[in-house]
Amino acid sequence: MDRLTNMRVFTQVVESRSFTGAAEKLGMTRAGVSKSVLQLEKQLGARLLNRTTRRVSPTEVGLAYHDRCVAILADVEEAELAVSSLHDEPRGRLRINAPMSFAMLHLAGPLSDFMERYAEVKVQLIMNDRQVDMVDGGFDIGVRIGALADSSMIARRIGVCHHALAASPDYVAARGAPQHPDDLVDHTCLTYGHLATDVRWRFKNEAEEVTVTVPGHLCVNNGDVLRDAAVRGRGIVLLPTFISGDDLRAGKLVRLLPGWEREPADISVIYPPHRYLSAKVRVFIDFLAQRFGDRPYWDEDLEPYSAASS
Repeated sequence: MDRLTNMRVFTQVVESRSFTGAAEKLGMTRAGVSKSVLQLEKQLGARLLNRTTRRVSPTEVGLAYHDRCVAILADVEEAELAVSSLHDEPRGRLRINAPMSFAMLHLAGPLSDFMERYAEVKVQLIMNDRQVDMVDGGFDIGVRIGALADSSMIARRIGVCHHALAASPDYVAARGAPQHPDDLVDHTCLTYGHLATDVRWRFKNEAEEVTVTVPGHLCVNNGDVLRDAAVRGRGIVLLPTFISGDDLRAGKLVRLLPGWEREPADISVIYPPHRYLSAKVRVFIDFLAQRFGDRPYWDEDLEPYSAASS
């Protein structure tokens, strides 16, 4: 077999976690899959897989090689689509990277609808809250919220993310509500981050902008955990409304500091700067832009935002 074929077989083994599963998906025999991987290991002079009687897993070298294979095979597919009539037909694998909470809450439904509309597109969604290398990871599209770190990517704004400062009614009854952002230093605050250090929250109204350093009594790198803690009365939280909107509507959380808002953040999709934009990427970006927009559905029935954040 040629090198590209061996790479395709190897990536399928890693993703299926078995030779048998890969063989079924590729329409090959198990022996043929095993032979292909052995040829690749011989060509590279390295062991790519750990093999046991119960499972197959990539070695450290194999995992790194798998990521590069995914990127290379995606480039090959892109090149083939660019010079064929298939370029106009959305099809092939669409590999997406997105933040954990946003993906779980607001991509699951749209992805199902998208796949129903474009049956020839196979979607692979990788969720995490860390910044990943789009090219090395072989991703076609990344969903990002806030400032974009990688200027080499092409970006398109598909929506807006508002934030709400909130706490449970029980917390407000017990501790009172802050009247000014500076009052937050005397409250129990729940903060987002990777390090248990003080966090700065910025607010603005029609007259001024204030930055407050709040002590993080609970620091978590997941918004859903912070939302749950706030609903249970553990403190004040500053969360995107795509996470807290349902609780605000239900009265489980109440908004604090009316008139003070955090600067809204863009919701964007980014993709590598290929010369040819494949149909699968183009239609998916358009699909998300139509779903979200400047007043996304998760902000419906919430109290209006101040002029400072609109």
